[in-house]
Amino acid sequence: QVRLVESGGGLVQPGGSLRLSCAASRNIFASPRMGWYRQAPGKQRDLVATITKDGLTTYTDSVKGRFTISRDSAEATVYLQMNSLKPEDTAVYYCKADTMSISYWGRGTQVTVSS
Repeated sequence: QVRLVESGGGLVQPGGSLRLSCAASRNIFASPRMGWYRQAPGKQRDLVATITKDGLTTYTDSVKGRFTISRDSAEATVYLQMNSLKPEDTAVYYCKADTMSISYWGRGTQVTVSS
C-alpha cells in the first residue's frame, strides 16, 4: 500500500509561518530519502528540502534559515516548518519519497503568501 498525503497548506500573510505535514505509509516512510518540492503557476517543480532516513538534510538556497525539514518515525510523517514566508514562496507543495527503485509523489497542498 502506498500512502503519501500532504496537509497544512493555506493562506498566510508575509512574515507568517506554516507547518506542512506529509503522512506516509510505513513502507514508503522507510525510503532512503524524502523531500518537499514546490511548483508555482507557470513554473517547473523545484526542490525545496530533503531529508534522509538518517536525518541528513539539504535545502535550496532561497529557503535556508527560514524552512526546516524534519521526520517523526513514530508518526511516519515528514514535516516542513516554514517561517518568515514571502510572496515568492507561493506554490503547490509536494511531498516525494525516493525508494531504491521508484519515486512516489503526493497530490500536493497549496501555500499562498499574500497580504
